[in-house]
Parts: sequence; C-alpha cells; structure tokens
Amino acid sequence: MSQTKPADTARGPAGAEGGSAPGPSRFLLVTGFAVLLLSYLANAMDRQVFFPLLPDIRAHYGFSLTEGGSLATSFTLGMAIAGLPAGYLLDRFSRKTVLVVSIAIYSLGTLLTPLSSGFTDMAAYRVLSGFGEGMQTAALFAVIGTYFFHRRGLAFGGTAVVFGTGLILGPLVGVHLATVFNSWKAPFLLFGTSGLAIAVLAVFLVGRRLTERAGDPRVTTATFDHMPASPYNRNSIALAVSSAVSGLVVYGFLGLYPTFLISHLHYTTAQAALAASCVGYGGMLALVAGWLGDRVNQRSLLIVTYLAVSATSLLVYQTQVTVGWQCLFAATMGFFAVGSLYTNHNSAMQRAVRPHQVGRASGLFISSYYISSAFSGLLFAALVNRFGWSQAGMWQVTLLPLVAVVALVFVQPARLLTAVRSAGAR
Repeated sequence: MSQTKPADTARGPAGAEGGSAPGPSRFLLVTGFAVLLLSYLANAMDRQVFFPLLPDIRAHYGFSLTEGGSLATSFTLGMAIAGLPAGYLLDRFSRKTVLVVSIAIYSLGTLLTPLSSGFTDMAAYRVLSGFGEGMQTAALFAVIGTYFFHRRGLAFGGTAVVFGTGLILGPLVGVHLATVFNSWKAPFLLFGTSGLAIAVLAVFLVGRRLTERAGDPRVTTATFDHMPASPYNRNSIALAVSSAVSGLVVYGFLGLYPTFLISHLHYTTAQAALAASCVGYGGMLALVAGWLGDRVNQRSLLIVTYLAVSATSLLVYQTQVTVGWQCLFAATMGFFAVGSLYTNHNSAMQRAVRPHQVGRASGLFISSYYISSAFSGLLFAALVNRFGWSQAGMWQVTLLPLVAVVALVFVQPARLLTAVRSAGAR
C-alpha cells in the first residue's frame, strides 16, 4: 500500500507522483475517455430506466406506493455506502481497477433485478447496483477532476451532458423495449449485459496513464499551504450538508415524477416517459453550469440555483397543464437540479480540498448526495399518502432547498481553490 505524502504539495494517486511518466498518445487518450464516458452513460440509463417502469413493477408484485417509492431510490443507499470507501481506495490504489470492478458490480445488480421474488431481494439488488454506480462515479470524478484540474467545472459539466443523455435515453429505450418484448424485465437484462461488455472494453482500452496521472503539470509544482490540511473542513462539510439536501430534493422529484404524472395528472405511460426524459435535456446544459462554476462565486451560484429549483417545483406540482408544458418544466428542473446543483456541488467540494485529496472529496460528495437520496422516495411517498401530491411537492421540492441555502452561508469562497486563484500559482 502506498503511503500518503505530505499534504503541502499536490500529486496524483499512488504511483503517479510528479506526472513524470510520459502522457498517453492522443488516440489512446481520446479512446480511453470515450470508454469512461460510455460507462457513465450506461450508469445514467441504468438509474433512470426503473422510474417509468415502476407502475408495471408495482402491478406485477403488488407493491404499495410507499414500497415502490422506496425501491425507486433505494439504489442511492448503495451509492452512499460506496462513497467514502471508494474515496479512500482512489487516493491509494489504481483508479482503473476501481472503475472496472465498479462497472461489473452495478451491471450485475441490474441483471439480477428482474429475477427478484419480492420486495426484499429486489431492494438488495437495487442497493448492489447503486454500490457499483457509486464506486464508478467517484472514480470517474477523481480521474476527471485531477486531469482537468483548473477547468474541472467545465469538465464536470461535460460529464453531466453525458449523464443527461442517459436520462433521456433510459426512459425512452426502457419503455420501448418493455413494449416490444411485452415485459418490463427486458430493459434490465439488456442494460446489465451492456454494462458487463463496457467493463471488458475498459480493461483493454482505458490506459493507466490516463487514470493515474495528473494532466496539468502545474498540479505537481504548485503549493497549497493556504488550503485546509484536512479534507473534512468547514467548506467541505457545509457543501456536504447542502449536497445532502440536494439529494433529497432531486431524487424525491426524479423517483416519483412519472408516477405523479400517471396517477395524479392521468398521463399515459408513454407521455410520462417523454416528460421524464426531458429532465435529461435540461441536464445536458450542465456544460453551461460548469463553465459558470469556473468563473463566478460558486456559493452564490448554488444559492441562485436552489431558488430556481423551488420556483420550478411550484410550476410542476401546483399547476394542471398539458404534456408540452410538463416537458418544459421537467427540462428546466433538469438544468437546475441535475445540470447545476450536481455539477457545482461536485466541483466545489473538490476545490475545498488540496489536489491530492480529490479522491476523498469525490467520495464525500457521493456519500452526502446519495445517503439522503436513498430515503427521498420513501419520504416523498409518505408525504403524498399524508398530504397529497401538491403538498408533498411543496414540502420536499419547494421549501426544502431553503435549508441548503442556510448551509451554503457557512461556505468561505476565499478558501475554495478556484480556477482564477490556482491559475495564479504558475
């Protein structure tokens, strides 16, 4: 096991100090990144396919709304459990190994889901899938955050575009396959098999010089004594609290949005899938949100984003509109909730720590975001059963973001390693 080096100089993960090894060829670099992004696309499709098929799954097993809501977001519990251990492993061992193993784990969980006999084992398979997705996401963010050190906001925005594409394709492809094969099980079998194939591709096409080294030579020469020595400092903890609120809000919305459209607004399954897929169109604008995060006060940007989420949720849950309007509202929510909140929490948390600690920052982000997400569907379903859809949306998606705004007040922007500040350390 590699020993942790002094924290005042930046470095890559174990075995990659100083960036002294020659970089990979452009072809291998592009190919490796393409496979990594393909794996993230599969990750996103895996997560999203369950939601529009939930009414059919509930009918097949006789699950209650509360049980269905819990299953819809239970995979996030696995992601939360994976976050901190993955962060520890990523700062000490091969990121490529973590990536490949994690893709295989979440694909196996997806394959097992349609083989469930009831609620308990389906929940276990969903958690297993989430565990692999959490490991893979933390590893991917650590690789990209290190390689694109000074423009990580823009880089994370690019990965969020890929994620948004998965949000678009997941419901549409999943419902289409379920219709063609007349079975809700078909999409899970196809997506799980595809994930295993991607894991094999990663073994041969993703080079360790891509995953283990820092892409920017300034990372290896600059000093960061002005940054907190611990990865768990005032900024990272405040951002983690805000991120946890984001998980409750975003997955409370995503997990039961198609069910809301079908049961409350009486949309068809196809219409609900179309509206849910529009979240992904908004998420694809994450490139803009990430670009802004590299250039403006990220604390202020996150606060404005939360206020926009609250305003959009009023339109979603408090109005009776046509499918076209709901598609617009879903796309707007996708931009603010998926595109901006996710991207800027992720990059800000890495900027709250020294460069050699990005693995643990990624793990903290994944854990904080998804531990609350794991219970978001259960909470939303309980609120719906008690107060109805409109009031549930008001409490969890409209008012809850204000708690995150309070947490963000404690963030000290001057102690975030922004692109402007770090660029000065040439």
